[in-house]
Amino acid sequence: MDKNIDWTQARGFLATAEHGSLSAGARALGLTQPTLGRQVAALEAALGVVLFERVGRSLVLTPAGQEMLAHVRRMGAAADALAMAAAGRSDNLEGRVSITASDAMSAYWLPAVLADLRKTAPGIIVDVIASNAVRDLQRREADIAIRHVAPKEPELIARKLPDVPAYLYASADYLYKNGTPQTLADFQQLDFIGFDADASGVDVLNRHGLPVTQAMIRATSSSGVAVWEMVRQGLGVTVMVETVARNTPEVVRIMPQIAPVMVSTWLTVHREVHTNRRIRLVYDLLAAALEADVRQM
Repeated sequence: MDKNIDWTQARGFLATAEHGSLSAGARALGLTQPTLGRQVAALEAALGVVLFERVGRSLVLTPAGQEMLAHVRRMGAAADALAMAAAGRSDNLEGRVSITASDAMSAYWLPAVLADLRKTAPGIIVDVIASNAVRDLQRREADIAIRHVAPKEPELIARKLPDVPAYLYASADYLYKNGTPQTLADFQQLDFIGFDADASGVDVLNRHGLPVTQAMIRATSSSGVAVWEMVRQGLGVTVMVETVARNTPEVVRIMPQIAPVMVSTWLTVHREVHTNRRIRLVYDLLAAALEADVRQM
């Protein structure tokens, strides 16, 4: 047995254990499944033990794996703390900053802000993590997060930004073919593109005063970009935040008599990296851009 533990292999084991499969662990680490599988196999070979057994389509920790997991979690916490401390004390305005935001915000809002950032600090390399899942800033899955929920972790610093209104939109082509709805009766004849495949999405819209019925749902996707592209190409109507819609001239706001859905926005960062000049610059620029956009609405 090799007594020197490779942290890359240990991190691969930790991701697999916490996410329940090689495929999910690989996605979390930004690796391919075969690469992660080789890392776990190499760790098992180095330790001389079997860490996982396959049960159906899932991987289950063996007793040796359970014992190893507790130690590797402590290694991970120490590595995260070290990385945070180092990042927080860096005064270099050159280097990488990772930002996580929803896929729609990443595609339709962030690029213009990043163009301004490049003029201000051309040495900063931005890694945009376009994901609708909440990334773990404590694990350094991102440096900065644009979230629609307030963080609960005490280690995170969150700046509450002005709520962003979301309205109903359709493409001009869709309205030309189907007519522009004027009344609630007209609205209920429209094709709606939803973000959730089950009835919970309709319930959320109803609670916000939008009279959407399950019968109106003609397509759904968990991807905001996919939903928005379906709307742009005339498949139906949806609700979208104004920060995205204002950058899409092909769409038209409809039913102005319906009150907007107000979407909370939180700009979040780990307190250790908040003192990093490079990350703080990007953080402040994102906050200023979001606040300016809301003021212009």
